[in-house]
Amino acid sequence: MGRKILAVDDSKTMRDMVAFTLKGAGFDVLIAEDGQHALSVLGGDMVDCIITDINMPNLDGIGLIKALRSNPAHRATPILVLTTESDQTKKSEGRNAGATGWIVKPFSPDKLLATVNKVC
Repeated sequence: MGRKILAVDDSKTMRDMVAFTLKGAGFDVLIAEDGQHALSVLGGDMVDCIITDINMPNLDGIGLIKALRSNPAHRATPILVLTTESDQTKKSEGRNAGATGWIVKPFSPDKLLATVNKVC
């Protein structure tokens, strides 16, 4: 079994594209619709990497990153932000919350895989 990644996005199309790209490269992919769902999907599981959107209902990406970083089990887990947000303020907010990297949508599958392979 490959490395395990949690992909979090409120867009089904985006979740499907990310999952398709990662599964094609041999990753085991868990899916969540928003930050709240991501926390329940993770439960006590460990993953090798988390990819999250920022703008989502219930619990946004920044809130998810903060929640994950406050949990000792996920303090060192790489977290990539995959979002339409390219604003420097948002990027700083993500970095301050504990994001490992930032990819702006639309993404190229090759760039996503290169980044995931680098940080995970």
